[in-house]
Formats: sequence, C-alpha cells, structure tokens
Amino acid sequence: MKKALTIRLTDKTHQPLPCGDIMGVHHVSWQSTASGVEDEYIHAAAMAWLVGDDELVEIERMNSYHGSPIHVVRAEIKSRSKATKSLSRLGTEALAKLKNELDTRMDESNVIHIRLDLLDLLAGKVTLTVPGERTTIKGRAKLEVYPGDVVDEVASITLDKAIDESQRLGFPKKPKG
Repeated sequence: MKKALTIRLTDKTHQPLPCGDIMGVHHVSWQSTASGVEDEYIHAAAMAWLVGDDELVEIERMNSYHGSPIHVVRAEIKSRSKATKSLSRLGTEALAKLKNELDTRMDESNVIHIRLDLLDLLAGKVTLTVPGERTTIKGRAKLEVYPGDVVDEVASITLDKAIDESQRLGFPKKPKG
C-alpha cells in the first residue's frame, strides 16, 4: 500500500504556510557579454526591459583574457516582488516551458537557470534557449526555500504565480530599443 506524500511549506519561523503565501523568488540576476565591437547598449536595453528599470542595469568595460575589449552587462533585482515581476515579463509560453524544464534548469542551490535569445528578445519575442551560436542573456532566479519546504513544489507554485501575473499584465510586451 502506498502512502500519501504530505508537503509541508513553512515560513522563516517554520510555521506552515498556505500555498498562496509562498514567498517564491528571493532575487533575480541577468547577465550578458558583448564583444568590443558589439553595441553593449543593445544588451542593456533588453536587460532594462527584463528588469523593468534602466537604473538597475550596469555595464562593466574590461579586457578579456587575451586582451580584447569586452562589456559585461548586468542587472540584479533584490526586491522579492520586483524579482517575481521580472520573471512574469517572460510571458506565459516561456514560463510554461521553463516550468516543464525545471529538472534540467534548477540546481542544488535552488537557482533556476534561464537563457534567453538576445536577438529574439530585441524583436519582442521571448525565446528560452541553450548556449550556442546566438547571443544570449543569462538569468538566475534564486528561490526562497526554507527547511521542510519541497523545492520542486515551491518552484512550480512560484512559476504558476509568475504565469498568472504575466497573463494579468499582458507580458511579454515588446522591449523598447
């Protein structure tokens, strides 16, 4: 006879939480690298759209190991609500695909790894992708998980919340470039 699985989600004080009160995303970070001949502001524009705020985007100019100039474009959202909203900007289709691929995109540190096609994003289309020939923006969404929580369940509920928010707000909307 099989036993039923009981999922216990808790807050910081280890008190049970109803499913609607899951905190979800602790923070989100996005990063891309532009070569010295690329326009790093294209990367920055796409990233600003993802985070919803130009002020959160930073461009660091440096040299690669071999001495050629590169630009690292970064954005990090530490506010939980803004981080979740950033995820919702991916749109329902991309979020549903992300949810289906959680087993390959989430690591042991409860981070969901996301790669978006930069050129598609600039054209107003959010495309989840893998490393390859096209330029990507790498995202990392750190989930807020506490002892006793079932990580996969927290991830699933968090992405469901982002999907609902995405539908409510009509994302993805075309980035301004």
